[in-house]
Amino acid sequence: MTAAATAVVFDLGGVITESPMTAFTAYEAEAGLPEGLIVRLNSTDPDTNAWARFERNELDAAGFTDAFEAEALAAGHEVDARRVLAALAGELRPQMVEAVRRLRAAGVPLALLSNNVAPMERTGRLGELLGLFDVVVESSVEGVRKLVPAGASMAAFALKWILMNEAVTVVIPGARNVEQAKGNAAAAELAAISADVMTATREIYARLVAPHVHQRW
Repeated sequence: MTAAATAVVFDLGGVITESPMTAFTAYEAEAGLPEGLIVRLNSTDPDTNAWARFERNELDAAGFTDAFEAEALAAGHEVDARRVLAALAGELRPQMVEAVRRLRAAGVPLALLSNNVAPMERTGRLGELLGLFDVVVESSVEGVRKLVPAGASMAAFALKWILMNEAVTVVIPGARNVEQAKGNAAAAELAAISADVMTATREIYARLVAPHVHQRW
């Protein structure tokens, strides 16, 4: 017997909207750039590059544009960083929008998560879609990325935070490839998260997650 869904949590980029990777690839082809260049730039010095600093709100859009284009030039290529930022929006996937509408009509509680670098506008088609969700959590609004210490990925930070909770003895994360498995394992080697960051992260969890899930067990 298949249990009925009691709630559904959606990711935004690459799920409800087209992955920015598609737009990155299209721009690279149009500009005569090597395929995969943008991703490689974003992956180089991942804790200190323009992308990481933009996510931590250390750079505004103009600052990101200057820094990212400088990184591209250092790698031997001219890149229009404004096109990179524009690619983050992604087109809505009609079939996913329809799935959200059907779940909403069926009365299923819905939540949306977005690891974005700037708050989403509540206008147009996207604004209409966001209105269908009971909860919308944006990392740029909640400051989740800002809590991640230098040298740690968001995933490793999340695993370390879980491991440092007294009620947890083991974490069993998923991984799609060897690199992800290694990255997950590396969480155990991270320095202990400071008490202030532990408290701030726990407050985000208590405010945005617990009220929607704790009554279900």
